[in-house]
Amino acid sequence: MLQNYLPVLIFLTVATGIALVLMSLGLIIGRVQAKAKDDEAKVSPYECGFEAFEDSRMKFDVRYYLVAILFIIFDLEIAFLFPWAVVLDTIGTFGLIAMGIFLFILVVGFIYEWKKGALEWD
Repeated sequence: MLQNYLPVLIFLTVATGIALVLMSLGLIIGRVQAKAKDDEAKVSPYECGFEAFEDSRMKFDVRYYLVAILFIIFDLEIAFLFPWAVVLDTIGTFGLIAMGIFLFILVVGFIYEWKKGALEWD
C-alpha cells in the first residue's frame, strides 16, 4: 500500500524543498540588494507615479460598484449567450423564448441603472 503513495510523497518533498530554497534565496538576495541600494525615493510610498495625498481607507463612490455590477451582469450575459447560440437549433422555440425573457430582464435592469444615473460621471 505504501508503494502506491511513495511517488506522491517524493513529489511533495521535492516541491516543498524547491519552494523553501527559492523563498530563502529571494529573501537573502533581496536583503543584500536593499542594503546596497537604499535611498529615500526608492522606499517611499507611491501610487500611480505621484505621492499619495489621501487616506488609503477613503470611501469610494457607489458608482464604481454599480459599474462593476454592470460589467459582471453583461459578462454573464455573454457567458450564457455563447452556449445558447451553439445549441439553438436543438432547443428550438422554447430556448428562443427563454433567452428572450432573460435578455428582457437584463435590459430592464440596465434601463433602471441608466435612469438612476449610475452611468453619469459628473
